[in-house]
Amino acid sequence: MPRHIACLSFDFDTWSGFAARGMTTPTPTSRGEFGVVGAGRVLDLLKARGLKSSWYIPGVVIETYPDACNRVVNEGHEVGHHGWSHVPPAWLEADREADEFGRAIESIVRLTGQKPAGYRSPSWDISDRTIDLILQHGLRYDSSMMGHDCSPYFARRGDVVVADQPMRFGETTDLVEIPISWSLDDHPHFEFIRTKTEVLPGLANADAVLENWLADFAYMQRTEAWGALVFTFHPYVVGRGHRMLMLEKLIDALGAAGAVFMTLDELQAEFRERAGAGA
Repeated sequence: MPRHIACLSFDFDTWSGFAARGMTTPTPTSRGEFGVVGAGRVLDLLKARGLKSSWYIPGVVIETYPDACNRVVNEGHEVGHHGWSHVPPAWLEADREADEFGRAIESIVRLTGQKPAGYRSPSWDISDRTIDLILQHGLRYDSSMMGHDCSPYFARRGDVVVADQPMRFGETTDLVEIPISWSLDDHPHFEFIRTKTEVLPGLANADAVLENWLADFAYMQRTEAWGALVFTFHPYVVGRGHRMLMLEKLIDALGAAGAVFMTLDELQAEFRERAGAGA
């Protein structure tokens, strides 16, 4: 029987993503802090629809906004590993990456009482050490890579990639990769960012983005007997009024189309079960 899954995920970064890029003045900080307001609106909507979701929260955010993060936990949502800071692992030296990875787990344990099931790297840019760290700490899945659009797979480590040679594949691990896409992320569609060297225009029409996202789900239904799409949101982005209306429309339209809503941890467990059965 066909089964099509939708995962709603929220990167609760607040100001940490701006700070990771050196933007620590009051205006970008306040822009990130709007995420606490947005998170409340998102949680109200999820509660009204009876849905559980996955939240990826940097350790610095957990320690800064304990009340907002406790609400995420108390309302039954998954909390995943999203780094200690929001500095991408690919930017870090090995010792600092390992230290931040462990500090973030400790922060999540204090918040939830248990280790996280999954990891999502800040800015979706892992290092060649990150998969090893995830496995060493006993996590069950990663959600930082883009090797498929609607099917999890088992992640590799140790690939050798150079510009002028064929790629050499590394070892396939037991870590489930739950793929993501910038096209299913609210940030590049909606956020206007201006720095000294670049301008990211954002500010797209929300209904046009909604049309794209529903078309992706419709294509998965047409082409796959079993599949899952992961939608990624940031509360300081999606929490604005017209985007909240878009999120409400998305949830309702997916439900009407027969989507099964899951957390990413639930998805990785179902994928493992299917893989074990030879599906």
